[in-house]
Amino acid sequence: MKYYFAPMEGITGYIYRNAHRKYFKDIDVYFTPFIVPTQHRVFSSREKNDFLPEHNQGLEVIPQILTNKWEDFVWAAGELKQYGYQEVNLNLGCPSATVVSKGKGSGFIGEPDKLDHFLEEIFAALDIKISIKTRIGKDHPDEFSHLMEIFNKYPLSELIIHPRVQKDFYRNEPNLLVFKEALISSKNPLCYNGNLSVTREYETFIRDFPSIDRVMMGRGLIVNPGLAGDFKRGDKPDKKRLKAFHDEVLSGYVEIISGDRNVLFKMKELWAYMIQIFLEGDKHAKKIRKSQNLLDYKNAVESLFEELELKWNIL
Repeated sequence: MKYYFAPMEGITGYIYRNAHRKYFKDIDVYFTPFIVPTQHRVFSSREKNDFLPEHNQGLEVIPQILTNKWEDFVWAAGELKQYGYQEVNLNLGCPSATVVSKGKGSGFIGEPDKLDHFLEEIFAALDIKISIKTRIGKDHPDEFSHLMEIFNKYPLSELIIHPRVQKDFYRNEPNLLVFKEALISSKNPLCYNGNLSVTREYETFIRDFPSIDRVMMGRGLIVNPGLAGDFKRGDKPDKKRLKAFHDEVLSGYVEIISGDRNVLFKMKELWAYMIQIFLEGDKHAKKIRKSQNLLDYKNAVESLFEELELKWNIL
């Protein structure tokens, strides 16, 4: 089984990815948070820093592109190829209202004819591998059969399916019936994404879909950075490794971000997820949220690691 780390805007940038790879070795491929090409034909400094090869040494990284204009996609993919990338990923999955309102992400799959033309143009223009991460529809799962007809027209390196519709966001259960149908009809390799956050969910999935050889995790991996190791061989991280990982991320942000406030914003965003692996963490989470400077923050985190137990340490 191959394990992919889904991109998460604001969290899984190169600082996080490098720290994760240092302490958790089981991810095969990391995807960058989406790059948004514009008519000005320049990458933002944040985007460029995130995909620069020197910031991703020793990592298998695939840049993800968010656009509904084929000319912009072709430009961005061509530029990324010049940096040494052999594959790019098209984001058809982001459910954010601000993205969808512009007809991008999972909003783009609501315009199948336009999407078909988009794919026709980029595959004609580019000599680079192209994968797609998609939802199964904008409003209803019935949309996916037509989408699959479109995807099957093109030689995707793989099709990553998150079997929810856009309006689900991350609510409701993934539609495994639609995914099962996709497994039968797809002419391209499939990767599954959605609700693989604990061992029982993963074991149930691989039992029901034994032919799938790649899975993508997102929120579950942010909560538990050692999730892939747990799935692979039952390796649950201890507090020492989690603390070292946290400190590596923090020091990375301190090095590149100016001011306590901005560093704390990044770390608090991360703790909104990681606190979930600790028992009775509400009080400590509140202290972290209320911290106004790095000293207060570090003290709050030290107390958390000293006083709280990981959920898997308690039978």
